[in-house]
Amino acid sequence: MPNIYDSAYDLETAIRESEEFKALKQAYDEVMNDSSAKQMFDNFRETQMTLQEKQMQGQEISEEEVEKARQVVEVVQQHEAISKLMEEEQRLNMVINDISRIITKPLEELYGSEANA
Repeated sequence: MPNIYDSAYDLETAIRESEEFKALKQAYDEVMNDSSAKQMFDNFRETQMTLQEKQMQGQEISEEEVEKARQVVEVVQQHEAISKLMEEEQRLNMVINDISRIITKPLEELYGSEANA
């Protein structure tokens, strides 16, 4: 019987070697090597993290903050390299979500069969 942690590390390696991850890394490196793109991306990430932190702490997010975030998103989406990075990240996230559905299937079947019993 395989060690479940060994399988997880094998999966990590497979993700790192996947075309989706390689494309994401290439897009990330392109943004990081362009100082203006990096600054825009860092601003975007900081805005994103601040809003997520507030949400997790149950704090209210003001209309002003929402509008500022919307403007930041619009600006970064217009930058070709950042837009590509976001697309590649979305592609890899789809793969990871598919993997998550696969590995949680035993739980889904277990609890699903209990509900149907």
